[in-house]
Parts: sequence; structure tokens; C-alpha cells
Amino acid sequence: MDTINTVQKIWGFCRVLRGDGISYNEYISELTYLLFLKIAKETGQENLLPEGYRWDNLVSHPESGLLGFYHILLTHLGEESENDRVKNIYKFPTTVFNHDENLKVVVDGINKLQWHSISKDSFGDIYEGLLQKNAESSGAGQYFTPRALVDAIIKVMKPKLGETIQDPASGTGGFLISTDKYLRDNDIKEEYRKLPPRYEGLEIEKGTYRLCLMNTFLHGMDANIILGDALTEDANELSPADLIIANPPFGSISGSVREKRKDIKFSSSNKQLDFLQHIYNGLSTGGRAAVVLPDNVLFEEGIGQKIRQDLMDKCDLHTILRLPTGIFYAHGVKTNVLFITRGSKDKDNTKNTWVYDLRTNMPNFGKRTPLTEKHFDDFVIAFGTDPLGKAKRKDEGIKGRFRKFTRSEIEKRDDNINISWFDDKNSADQNGQEPDAITAQIKESLHTALNEIEALQSILDPSSEIMR
Repeated sequence: MDTINTVQKIWGFCRVLRGDGISYNEYISELTYLLFLKIAKETGQENLLPEGYRWDNLVSHPESGLLGFYHILLTHLGEESENDRVKNIYKFPTTVFNHDENLKVVVDGINKLQWHSISKDSFGDIYEGLLQKNAESSGAGQYFTPRALVDAIIKVMKPKLGETIQDPASGTGGFLISTDKYLRDNDIKEEYRKLPPRYEGLEIEKGTYRLCLMNTFLHGMDANIILGDALTEDANELSPADLIIANPPFGSISGSVREKRKDIKFSSSNKQLDFLQHIYNGLSTGGRAAVVLPDNVLFEEGIGQKIRQDLMDKCDLHTILRLPTGIFYAHGVKTNVLFITRGSKDKDNTKNTWVYDLRTNMPNFGKRTPLTEKHFDDFVIAFGTDPLGKAKRKDEGIKGRFRKFTRSEIEKRDDNINISWFDDKNSADQNGQEPDAITAQIKESLHTALNEIEALQSILDPSSEIMR
């Protein structure tokens, strides 16, 4: 039984729960609990689980009272497991099952699948397939970085064995897992075993953190995934990184009341600006990063300008990729990838910045026009073979997509790096946009305005209660 069929069959069990009003997000979290037990059995890793709280104990339990036993099993694994990975996956468990018979149907269904025909290396792919199903079915796809973009970023960043590789907004672990696949595909197993990469991630949302733990475990990765906020002292657990690849969460206002880290020099209500500071300050000397950011980070005045100046002093901001519209359509934002290298000193590291415009006069990508790896082929070639952006490049001029701008030219623009140079033939034509994209842009504008009002209210009257 192939991976796609397995994903389809497991996802099909979701229909059993829909009648109880259980959401797709709740279902995928529940599958994490069940699949870990089953896969531990199939891969001979049940020694990670205490006796009496394993898959066979769940399967053999009578239907009557099954839900009560399941509650006990989850709690025990989250509190008593000797293995830290198991304990974190089952920490603070909540089940969405309401009836013994529904739980029994799903458990028996998973148990009857032909697991013996699935290779150990396929378990991670199955889980990733379920996460993708969840994104598509729940409308949460806007929170996931498109695979074509992820692969293009990793291709030009060229991860290496032995490096410390981080994602401070790891989500379900997509960037880290794709990086690991790149390394395993390009290095022989013996080299990987002798000098494995060290993966680190940080995720603030408990449910997503659990999914990331499961995902990295199933892919056989040595990953230290931390539950916490990268903009606070939680990030102290991270090491100086050789490579950071991240897509920080969208949203203009940082809502946490926790104290920010001391090394975030320029405090801002815009959490993308704070994440950018975290990223370039978190690199080791010579370390490199690729970070997805919305347009406002590139042109925002005041604190935004100071942060960009600090970035270009401390790092070589050698490349900016202007991304097509529609990639994150549900948020209605336009995005970019900033490619940087941390310098050995904290001054004058950026000499030239190359901008690749993959947005202007491009299709409005969405459900009808999917983004594929081929759309990034010309960018990958133009970027060159050096992950630090030092390969020989060609300025294509005002009619081309790849151009060079000196640091002095950028300074004359008041350090606004939202640079475009040729007319957008589609700028006045909204007919080609996805209806979802247009609606989302309106919603995002209203949401941003509300956040700005709330931020102003909190400044004028810190004791006031913010109503949502």
C-alpha cells in the first residue's frame, strides 16, 4: 500500500468524527496520539513506552470503557514516560472523542491497515501527507510555506552536514524536514551518520509544537524543538546558528505581554521586525539565513528603518527575492525572501544588494494557478552556486528580473528596500485574482486597522481592557 493510499484511508476516518462536531485541526492532533503508538509498535520502538500503555493494550480493550482507558493512557504517557520525546508529545493531553464506539472505529481502522507493506522511511511521509490534508481541508493552508518555495530556498542555501540549522517559528517543522531530506538525498548515509546536522526549532502554539515533535521524530531527525516564544528569553535555549530558515507568523501587532529579549535592540509592535532582529542576531559569524517577510518590513519608517540599517551593518543583505502574489492568499499580503550572511564585524557588511523580481507581470497564483518548482528555476540559476551570494551574477537591467543596487543607492532611498523597476501590467487588473485572495485582502486590512487601534489604546490607557 503506497503512501498516498495510506494517507487517504487514515484521513477517511475523520468522517466518523465529523458528526460529533470535531474539527479537522482537532482530528490531526488526535491522530498524533494514536499514530505514535501504532508506529512505535511497527518500528520496534515500543521500549519507549511503559508497559500496559501501548498500542496492543488499546486495541485489545473492550469497546465498553475504551474512552476511559484512553484518557488514562494519555495522561500516564504525558506524566510517567521516561523518554522525554514521548512525554512532550503527550504532555497536557486532551482527547476530542466523545463516545467509545467512535474511538473503537478509528483504532480498529488504523490497526487493519497493511502496515507491514510500508517501509520505515515512509512513516514520516505519511504524517506529512496528513498535515497537508489538514491544511487543505481546514483552510489553514495560508500558514504553510509552499513546498516549491521551501525547496528553492534550501537549494540556494545549500545546508551542510554538521551545521546547526534553526527555524525559530518552526510550525509543524516543514523547513527543518525539507532541509533534512536535502541532506539525506545529497550525502551518503555513512557521512550523515558520522556528522549529522543539529536541528533546533521553537514553536509557541502547544498543538503545533506537538505536531512538530511527531513530524521530526518520524523523519529520524536529531531535533531540539522548544515550546516557547522566540522573542522572549525562551530563545536562550537556542545555539548560535550556522543556518536559519524561517517564515515568521504573519500579523502586524505583537500581542504578548511578556518581556522581550534584551538583545532585541529596537523594540517594535510589529512582530516581523522583532523576528528579523532575532534571526540576524542569532547567527554565528559567517552564518547565513533566509527569511520570508511581508513588504511592510522592507519600507516601514521609524523603527523599521533603524532595523534595516542595523541589519545591513551587521550582515551582508546580498539578495532579496520578491515573491509572487497569491502564495499566502488567505492573508492577502505580498512577501519577500531576504538572504543574509552575518559578518565578522558589526559595521558596513552590505556593499551590494541584488533584487530578483518574481512578482511583477507574473500570474496571480492560487488554487487555479498553482506555484511549482519550475517557477523558481531562473531565480536559482541567477542566484548562483554560492550560498553566501558571492557567485558571479549578471545585472539584467531595467527590462530584466535581476538587478544590483549599491548600499549608497539604497541609502538614498532612506533604506527602503522595497524595490521594483518596471511597470506591472497586472496592477490595475483585479479580475485574475482568486476571490479568496480579494476577500482576504479586505479582511487583512480591517484586521490590521483594528490592531493599530488596539495598540494605540494600550499606549494611551495601559489599564484598559482590550475587547475582541
